[in-house]
Amino acid sequence: MVRFGVIGTNWITESFIAAGRKVKDFELTAVYSRKLEKAEEFASKHKAVHTFTDIEQMAKSKEIDAAYIASPNALHAEQAKILMQHGVHVLCEKPLASNVAEVKDLIETAKQHDVLLMEAMKSTFLPNFQEVKKHLGKIGTVRRYVAQLCQYSSRYDAYRQGTILNAFNPELSNGATMDIGIYCLYPLAALFGKPKEIKASGTLLESGVDGQATITLTYEEMEAVVYYSKITSSTLPSEIQGEDATIMIDHIGHFEDVKIQYHDSTEKIISGPQDNDHRMFYEIEEFVNLIQSGKRESSINTHELALTVAEIMEKARIQFGLIYPADRLQ
Repeated sequence: MVRFGVIGTNWITESFIAAGRKVKDFELTAVYSRKLEKAEEFASKHKAVHTFTDIEQMAKSKEIDAAYIASPNALHAEQAKILMQHGVHVLCEKPLASNVAEVKDLIETAKQHDVLLMEAMKSTFLPNFQEVKKHLGKIGTVRRYVAQLCQYSSRYDAYRQGTILNAFNPELSNGATMDIGIYCLYPLAALFGKPKEIKASGTLLESGVDGQATITLTYEEMEAVVYYSKITSSTLPSEIQGEDATIMIDHIGHFEDVKIQYHDSTEKIISGPQDNDHRMFYEIEEFVNLIQSGKRESSINTHELALTVAEIMEKARIQFGLIYPADRLQ
């Protein structure tokens, strides 16, 4: 069994545990929260034996083999580093850290302490994303990648009434790019690597984070356009446009309905069965298998991929003036 501790007691941790329980050899043993009452309540609900209010005590406890981090973005780097320094494998929610310098430091720390570090971006592990990779060569030379994720945040209602919740707090390295723009960028970088040029524009809110943004990325033979928002909504699909056909993706974070559309309007469905109720299953299964096989890096969500996406996000947000407190510490 791989014994997990979880850091964070929010809805995403609930989803992680539900998916993890479907993975062979997954075991939840510990819960961390800053407040003991919250940790005990969450641990009791999910039948975890141990609770902690101190990350270092959790890391030293020998009660966990691995940790899943789902705390606010600005805390990821510090918490992950403490855990890895004590030999704990880390699966950290996206974004892995606040900036490129922190990502590089985490990768180096993982290597120094011989532990597995993986960014918890679920979409690249989904079976239907793997189908996109398999069929990419069938649409001819790729000329354009267009990904959008415009998803109105319920927390924006509170923001409009004068209450700034975590999602719109720059102190926590939040905002549209880090929270949802990354879903557009991860498949792009996984399929096509680093761009030659990046141009970005965004809408900064009074709180200091971006509410929405658009990034244009130039490659050798293609262009990519990604746009995303936490202050508007859209139901438009995303596309990978080749000279012979276009891959249509219903939702860039879910990959539930994926098809190839040819110039004569004929279509081929390439999406197949996947657990859309527990999408995190596939990344957790990979993480557990890597630990059990003694590997220290995923061949899908590689360290290089995490670093490439971090570099794109940092370059983009600097262009439209979004600087986090964490950036000033570097």
